[in-house]
Amino acid sequence: MKKQLLALAIGSMVVAPSVAMADKGPIVYGKANVSYENQDNDVEDTWKLQSNASRLGVKGDLDLDFNQIKAIYKAEFEISIDDGDKDGETFSQRNIYGGFAHDAMGTLIAGKFDTPLKVSQGKVDQFNDLQGDIKNIMAGENRTSNMVQYSTPSFADALSVNVALIPGEDQEEGTDENGVADAVSSSIVFDKGMFYGALAYDSEIEDELVADSTMDGRLNILRATGLVRLDMFEFGALYQLAEEEDGEGEEDSYLISGAVKFDRVKLKAQYGLTKADLSDEELTLIGVGADYKLAKSSKVYAYFAQVEQDLGDQEDTTFGVGFEHKFSM
Repeated sequence: MKKQLLALAIGSMVVAPSVAMADKGPIVYGKANVSYENQDNDVEDTWKLQSNASRLGVKGDLDLDFNQIKAIYKAEFEISIDDGDKDGETFSQRNIYGGFAHDAMGTLIAGKFDTPLKVSQGKVDQFNDLQGDIKNIMAGENRTSNMVQYSTPSFADALSVNVALIPGEDQEEGTDENGVADAVSSSIVFDKGMFYGALAYDSEIEDELVADSTMDGRLNILRATGLVRLDMFEFGALYQLAEEEDGEGEEDSYLISGAVKFDRVKLKAQYGLTKADLSDEELTLIGVGADYKLAKSSKVYAYFAQVEQDLGDQEDTTFGVGFEHKFSM
């Protein structure tokens, strides 16, 4: 019954946007990203239709009776275009929050959303949401519940700071995590013209190492990201050090990516490597692909991705073709 009510609520916003937008109103937006892929993991070779984090959401702001301050909100859900089922649900929660924004004092939001460390990757991942996503070889790609985040206004239209506090709320059995901030995620971001750079740190975040987890469940993660954007070229690099809070396991991760654009075509590639300190396991990621823009918010694409375990002697390869349509109203 709850899923039906949620579907009706979102559907009514899409069908009747003129009513919803009477007073600045919410923006209904979304993305349909569908690919037809061949996936081979050395055991099974299969063709699949993938939905690739397609989504539907509503966001906006409300003027308040106070100068320079407004209420802001966002409710975004993943939708499965392939089979309508996301882990047994029609809609799966993505970034959902509410809060306040002030022109000179910054932004305060609370809810469940991507951590500052995850967001700090910017656009360096050329295969985000596909099988070549960096989450396949490195930790830190977290969307976390019960977060309270403050973001500074942009200094000189370039520099901003983000700090998120995450209370544990005694969610893990046998722990005493009920403080103001049992985990913290933070970032410093510089974004100006051709250059994007970010330095981020997670302290005791609930996560696991990808290549060498000893099931501690809490990590400290340092991530540095840089991206250069020119008219035709993009070049990005990312370094990450992730270690278990008890000091048992540690991973170093590296990623380089690049793209060249001409007319409607974008050719792109990336290479990633994660080295585990405890087991000496190595994970490598290779991705190559091409996008062809049909319009400002629509494209078709083809790509190849491979994730390989060295000691585990496993190789996952994917070849896919697909399309992406973005929309808002």
